[in-house]
Amino acid sequence: MTSNAVMQNTIPQSKPVAPAIIRPSVLQHSFKVEICTPSIGAELSNINLADAAHDPEMIAEIRALWLKHKVLFFRDQNITPMEQQNFATQFAELEAHPLAPSHPEADKLLMLYRNLDRDKPNFVEKFSRENFWHADVTFKKAPPRGAVLRCEMGPETGGDTMWSNMVMAYEKLPEMIKQQIDGLYAKHSSEHVFASQLPREQRHAMAAKNPDVEHPVVLTHPETGEKVLFVNSAFTTHFSNFYNFEDVRYGQDFMPEAHHLMNYLTSQAAIPEYQVRLKWRTNTVAMWDNLQVQHYAVADYGNAPRKMLRATLAGKPLA
Repeated sequence: MTSNAVMQNTIPQSKPVAPAIIRPSVLQHSFKVEICTPSIGAELSNINLADAAHDPEMIAEIRALWLKHKVLFFRDQNITPMEQQNFATQFAELEAHPLAPSHPEADKLLMLYRNLDRDKPNFVEKFSRENFWHADVTFKKAPPRGAVLRCEMGPETGGDTMWSNMVMAYEKLPEMIKQQIDGLYAKHSSEHVFASQLPREQRHAMAAKNPDVEHPVVLTHPETGEKVLFVNSAFTTHFSNFYNFEDVRYGQDFMPEAHHLMNYLTSQAAIPEYQVRLKWRTNTVAMWDNLQVQHYAVADYGNAPRKMLRATLAGKPLA
């Protein structure tokens, strides 16, 4: 007789036991974290964002990972617009975009819809305004704190998004440049991007409603204390207080140097070693820190339809 048989004959058979009830929070906290690149980004799996919104401990864990990795990715999030909005609300108050429409079912979600009318007569492709390196809405006194973006429908190929770590961009600057930009401020404007194709009167009206603002070139992050290079090619127009007394012969001499320096700083986001790239799938969610990163939505998908919903986390005025 085998040992198993002996055990079966000698050990009394217990009555069937009902399966243990496992709290949803236990399952949620078993999520897996996979680092995307050495510089930026992490993907979280075995997690449902609709459920996570009701678990404060889970939200705290996600927030810590968000601050550390700058951008987080979540796959297979088959959630409603309101569930997406509710998840995003756990991290900050939400704000609607000042110049774009909101979703009818969730009033704080921005609809980034492209090429939905491609089968209609006389359709003309509408190029995206997001295919350049930028942080969102830095022309406000209080730029957004972050964003939660979900793919409702994407093209079969193309339409990736890239993010760049602007904390690392500052860290890697030559010391001479760090000294040069210490204490500098720069102007951020909406007019030359969003209003550039409008008639003069409308352009002036938009500028009056959204006046230029000034932000530090080197921002101290309000939660991590890290220094961030906070200029971008979309909205930053010029330095407010740049003047190099040592090299100036005539009053005009400071201008070329200021422009070259600004172009150099805004180009840092395009360095591949600071970046992560996401290939979207339906129900993929990306969550990023708008103060720590810039992003670039690649417009390489032609006339293919693309539907994205973005929740914008409200920020506070910058020092």
